[in-house]
Amino acid sequence: MGVLDGLARHEATYGGITRPVFRGGRGPAVIVMHEIPNLHPGVVAFGRRVMAAGFTVFMPSLFGDPGAAVSVRTNLRSMLRACVASEFATWATQKTSPATSWLRALARDAHAECGGPGVGALGMCLTGGFALAMMVDDVVIAPVLSQPSVPFPITSAHRRDLGISDADLATIKRREDVCVMGLRFTKDVLVPDARFQRLREELGDRFIAIEIDSSRGNPHGIPRFAHSVLAFDYVDTPGHPTRIALDRVLEFFASRLRAS
Repeated sequence: MGVLDGLARHEATYGGITRPVFRGGRGPAVIVMHEIPNLHPGVVAFGRRVMAAGFTVFMPSLFGDPGAAVSVRTNLRSMLRACVASEFATWATQKTSPATSWLRALARDAHAECGGPGVGALGMCLTGGFALAMMVDDVVIAPVLSQPSVPFPITSAHRRDLGISDADLATIKRREDVCVMGLRFTKDVLVPDARFQRLREELGDRFIAIEIDSSRGNPHGIPRFAHSVLAFDYVDTPGHPTRIALDRVLEFFASRLRAS
C-alpha cells in the first residue's frame, strides 16, 4: 500500500496559490499541517489516526514531495527552501507567516463542506504556530501546536516569540471561548521553555501544555534530541508519553468539534 493510497487528492487555489490537498475520513474537519521535510509517511500515519477517531482530515502539501520518505537530503533541501521563502516567517519576530492566509481559506471551505461547530487545526515544527495564527478566523476552534519552532530560537526575543503579529495575537486573546493545546519535548532546542511560558502568559488557563520529559535518564528512554511528538518520534505503545499525547489530542478534537 502506498503512503497516500486511499486518500482523495484535489488542487486547492486561494490567493492565486495552488497546492495539493489529501483528504480522508468522515466527520468534522481537521487541518493537519506537516513538518519538515514534507508530507511524509509519519505525518500521514498521524492523519490516518485522526480519521479513525471520526474526523475528516485535510492534509495540504506545503513544501517537498508528498508521500516521500524522510532523508538527510530531503530535510536539508526543504529547510533551505523554507528559510528563504517569503511565505514562511522563519526568522522574523512579531510576524504572521503569509502561508496562514491560504490555510485559513482551506479551513473555511472544509467547515462549509463538513459542518459541525468548527474546524480543528494542527501544525508541526515549522508549521506548529500556524494553528495559532489560524485562530484569527472564528471557524478554527480546536488549535494544536505540536513542537512550534518558528521563529527559530536564535535570540532571547526569538525564543519567546509566538510567530504571529501583535494584531493577530490581540484578536486571538479576545477569543476567550477557545483553548489552545501545545506539545513539546522538554529538551527540544527548537521549542524552548520561553515559548511555552509566553503562551501561558498570554492565554492563561486556556493554554493546555503537554510537555514530555526528554532529559537525560528519563524513564522512557526518550532521546534529548527528540522533536516530532506525533510523527517521527511517536511510539505507538500504550503508556508511552507520545501515545498519551496523541490520545489527549484526539480527546481535545472530540470535545471541541463534536456538537452535543
